[in-house]
Amino acid sequence: MNAPYPPPPRSTAGRDLTTLWGVVGIVLSLLCCGIFGILFGYLSLRDARRFGRSRLLGWLAIALGIINIIASAVIRTRGGHQYPYWYR
Repeated sequence: MNAPYPPPPRSTAGRDLTTLWGVVGIVLSLLCCGIFGILFGYLSLRDARRFGRSRLLGWLAIALGIINIIASAVIRTRGGHQYPYWYR
């Protein structure tokens, strides 16, 4: 009798979403939602650590998200009732 073949090794190549999370975080940070930019930046950092990739996009998304939140708070406290600008 022949022994059954062992299962093939699991591939982690298809699960690396580091770049996707980073780009989504940057886009959301620049357009509207700083908190979502920080969230996706964190996901990008997590995957970058896991797969040994660059962490630049994750840190950039987090930084832009924080800048967006601070800028939004400043604009609203200075009477920026027309924020965001495209609703004029």
